[in-house]
Amino acid sequence: MPCDIVHFEIIGNDQKALESFYGDIFQWEIKPAMEGYSLVNPGHGIGGGIGSKGMFQHSVTFYVHVHDIAATFAAVENKGGKRAFGPFPIPDGSQIAGFTDPEGNLIGLVQPAPGM
Repeated sequence: MPCDIVHFEIIGNDQKALESFYGDIFQWEIKPAMEGYSLVNPGHGIGGGIGSKGMFQHSVTFYVHVHDIAATFAAVENKGGKRAFGPFPIPDGSQIAGFTDPEGNLIGLVQPAPGM
């Protein structure tokens, strides 16, 4: 039986900087949960967390649905991130791309096909 994705985490050296970076770019609601860890409510989709490295290594894996990859790249670069790849078309007419945040985590972007 397939398993659903139910949570994501972004772990890095500077938790507050990562919270500001992602909160500003994607307008996520981020609230402290415990020392070194905050919960993320993106509004729709799965929730997650942002934390300080502590006992964990840098880690992150997820793709974010956006309406305009070019505008998102501009916001990412304005906040200290870097374009990593794309955008590239995928068979359903959508586009994918990726960037690295200020700590080097790779994040994917998905822009739906027109009309989706």
